[in-house]
Amino acid sequence: MRQIKLYDTTLRDGAQGEGVVFSVEDKLRVTEKLDDIGIHYIEGGWPGSNPKDIEYFKKVRLLNLKFAKVSAFSSTKKAKKSVQEDSNIQALLKSEVSVVTIFGKTWDLHVHDVLKISLEENLELVHQTISYLKGKVSEVIFDAEHFFDGFKSNPAYAIKVLETAVDANAGWIVLCDTNGGVLPSELKKILETVKSKIKTNVGIHTHNDSDMAVANTIVAVEEGVNMVQGTINGYGERCGNANLCSIIPNIQFKLKIDCVPAEKLKKLTWISRYVSEIANQSPRENMPYVGNSAFAHKAGIHVDAVKKNPKAYEHIVPEIVGNHRRILISELSGASNVVYKALEYNIDLHKDTPQTREILAKLKEMEHAGYKYEGADASFELIIRKALKSHKKFFDLEGFRVIVENRNNKLISEATIKIKVQGVFEHTAAEGDGPVNALDNALRKALEGFYPVLKSVRLTDFKVRVLDAKIGTAAKVRVIIESTDGENTWGTVGVSENIIEASWEALVDSIEFRLLKEKELKH
Repeated sequence: MRQIKLYDTTLRDGAQGEGVVFSVEDKLRVTEKLDDIGIHYIEGGWPGSNPKDIEYFKKVRLLNLKFAKVSAFSSTKKAKKSVQEDSNIQALLKSEVSVVTIFGKTWDLHVHDVLKISLEENLELVHQTISYLKGKVSEVIFDAEHFFDGFKSNPAYAIKVLETAVDANAGWIVLCDTNGGVLPSELKKILETVKSKIKTNVGIHTHNDSDMAVANTIVAVEEGVNMVQGTINGYGERCGNANLCSIIPNIQFKLKIDCVPAEKLKKLTWISRYVSEIANQSPRENMPYVGNSAFAHKAGIHVDAVKKNPKAYEHIVPEIVGNHRRILISELSGASNVVYKALEYNIDLHKDTPQTREILAKLKEMEHAGYKYEGADASFELIIRKALKSHKKFFDLEGFRVIVENRNNKLISEATIKIKVQGVFEHTAAEGDGPVNALDNALRKALEGFYPVLKSVRLTDFKVRVLDAKIGTAAKVRVIIESTDGENTWGTVGVSENIIEASWEALVDSIEFRLLKEKELKH
């Protein structure tokens, strides 16, 4: 049975993406997770290029990897040095890996203008480097850099480089679209020529500069290549590399070719978000398969259809890649959205229930005023419960004041708050890193004696969006707050011309939502 070998280069090629940074410990943790989901090869870095990668290769030997082979990456030897004298080549051997990946020039432009050597000399670099390493490690992978541009420029020479690598006993010949400019139709024709000339194992490595990296990879697999290289989330230089989070399920579900164990695919969404967190990158919401919006439905007609048969608007079952369906609430919503959303909250609501139309009308009114509930499910649940008269006020605000002052060249925020809780007046003050943090601290200080569960609640995110920038500081702002109690996370929203008032509104919703859930648990 045919199986596609997965070669992950997140830790090397992906790390070249703008803003992507991995520490040594980060790289080791990601290595373990990639091994766990069934990646066959993990390119750990270029040991001859920096101290961080040297340290990584020392420490990765201590990991108990069960599946993956770790590969070290480098260029062919330098033109004026022997392989024994070349520091990059010797660094590969010092890394003590069993697999090395060597990239070499296949584009005559690069040979002449970058290396500034003859075409024949470049062939010698490729042959000498691979044959030397093949005698010292178990597997040598040759990345044919700029292969498709090279083929279009000088097809005979590009093929000659591949034949040279094969003659030197490279285990894999990987065709690289390094500039990311080839189209799938071009790639297909070029691969047909390669297959007629090269009988060694062939792989594909594509970049996304024309937004074709995943498409080109899939075409290559259809044409018979058996290794695909890429990165988690498509991280990489310029526009990135081929995204393994799309490639893996496309191969597995669309082409029906094995590449990872089926049970491991349920971890795909998790690994995508894990790596984005480690790389300090915000997850791309609309990423296919693993994005938060990949199975999100907003239009009322879509929601109604999905409720009847998910296949109507979903090409796979979300759970098989570890994702889930989301129903969004907005001014585009119909009664089906409200009913479906209520079901998520374990609230029995029907299209013909009078409150359903009331909730829908309230939703459209609030969205027109600037509210947005796609990231504020908790606030929308409170709207439903208020309409159904199942909402309870846990406290009443008498007033609050926020002061920001400069103390010894340090800005300090202090909030004073007066509330009535269970018939008792509370007057408290607290400081914070900013006005909202101070308000949050003061409110919880006043409430925790009555509601101890709030001691576990904290804010994890705070977003502000100016709704009409044209009117400057008089514009309305929308504040979305994300809160957690350590187990669950929820979002709330507030809107006002005053950022403090908008923040207060979102903050109160957050507290009331958590208290409402505590009340439900007790009953």
